[in-house]
Formats: sequence, structure tokens, C-alpha cells
Amino acid sequence: MHRPRRPHLSHRSRRFLQTAAVGTAALLTLAACSSSGSDTTSSSSSDLSGTVTVFAAASLQESFTALGKEFEKEHPDTKLTFSFGGSDSLAASITSGAPADVFASASPKTMKIVTEAGDTSGTPATFVRNQLEIATLPGNPDKLASLKDLTRPGLKVVLCDSTVPCGAAAQKALEAGGLKLTPVSYEQDVKGALTKVELKEADAAVVYKTDVKAAGDKVEGVDFPESADAVNDYPITLLKNAGNPEAAKAFIELVRSAEGQKVLSEAGFLKP
Repeated sequence: MHRPRRPHLSHRSRRFLQTAAVGTAALLTLAACSSSGSDTTSSSSSDLSGTVTVFAAASLQESFTALGKEFEKEHPDTKLTFSFGGSDSLAASITSGAPADVFASASPKTMKIVTEAGDTSGTPATFVRNQLEIATLPGNPDKLASLKDLTRPGLKVVLCDSTVPCGAAAQKALEAGGLKLTPVSYEQDVKGALTKVELKEADAAVVYKTDVKAAGDKVEGVDFPESADAVNDYPITLLKNAGNPEAAKAFIELVRSAEGQKVLSEAGFLKP
């Protein structure tokens, strides 16, 4: 009894079949890796959920609101809740137990209030800097050209309170110029000072460049050299009792990323 003979394969045919088998295996492996990779990407974007409460200096309002919308777009299951105000007031609220996940201050001094109380997680990082500018009425009717011009008799000038970073910076700039100024009012945050000018209740206010820019044609900005001696660093940190630490960390990462820095730079902030 004869066994059936196997068909004879040439060396070239055997080589072709081996190559095809290897290629098929490689394609299957690649497909598996690609599938696995896409699953990882989709799961990472859906990992974050819940509310993130951010306490931030008033001067960050426009920039952080824009970044918050971008963050919610990237992470649809999250919601950003902001509380903007004077950094000193926000720091006091945090140390008094107000629930928050992130704190972004307009000065290291106010951040220190929170760190010394043991309410931060990790070391705060400076993410931007800000410089002062004089905000005056559109068209600059009083022809203000310097910080010294604010000392003119009869001129109604508004400053931030000295306990607020913008107020402390203004005092530092005045000292650098050897000037003394008695304002018609001290405001609790930079937006309050700017609003006085917008409503024509004051002739001028010393605020941040970013606030002048955000106000558009409602005010006009006047630079002064003493502002270089009073540039504020802005630190940001995760808070110790954060209720949503993972999403909070992701928001801080966005703020410090190239994308976040672009938004802040366009608003007039300086790089750290």
C-alpha cells in the first residue's frame, strides 16, 4: 500500500508561505496593540469625573474661566466651579475649612498663609507672573503719564487694600518711586478697583496689566517704570483636603501646560 505523495513545494514557494505567515502574525499583533492603545486613551479621558472647586485670585477670572471650559470639553464627566476674589480672603476661607481642591494665589505671601496652616498638598508652583499698570478713563483725559501723576491734588485714585497682592505691589511700586498717595478708597480685590474706573467713580486705579487688557475699551492703560520693582509671582497648589484630587491635579497640569500658558500669555500674564 502506497502512501499518497505530498505535493512538492519549491524553495521559492516555501519561502513565500513563511513570509506570508510572519506578515499575518505581525498584522494581528499590530492590530491588537492598536486596539489596546485606543482603549487606554479612551479610558484615561473618561477616568476623571465629578466637580473640581478652584479658589483663584480675581485677576485670573477670564483666563481660568476659559481654561475651565477647555478642561470640561476634554473631560465631559467633570465640572469646574470657581471662586474668584482677593487672595487673602480666599486663603482665610481655606484655612477656616472651606471645601476646595485647588488654590491659585496672586502672591507667594498669601499662599504662605495656606501652606503654614498645613492645608496644601505638595509644594506650590509658580505658573505665571503679573505686572502693574495704571487704569484710567478711555482717552486718558487727565493726561496721566507716570505714577507720580497720580499724586496730583483733586485726582480720584483707587488702590487695592494693602493686604491684597495688587495693593501690596502698588505700595511697593510707590516706595520704589519715593511717592506717597492717599486714594479715595481701598478695594478688596483688583476687579473692585478696576470697576471704580469703569463706572467713572474714580479717575484712575493701579491694577494689573491683565485686568486692563480684559476690560477692553472700558479703560486705558498707562505703563510706569516702577512696576518692574513690584512684579507678582502667582503660585498654584493642590489642597490637602481636596475632594477630587485626581481631577484637580489634571486641571493644574492644564494650567501649567503649553496650552494653558498660551491662554495666560494672551491674557497679558508673564512667564514664570
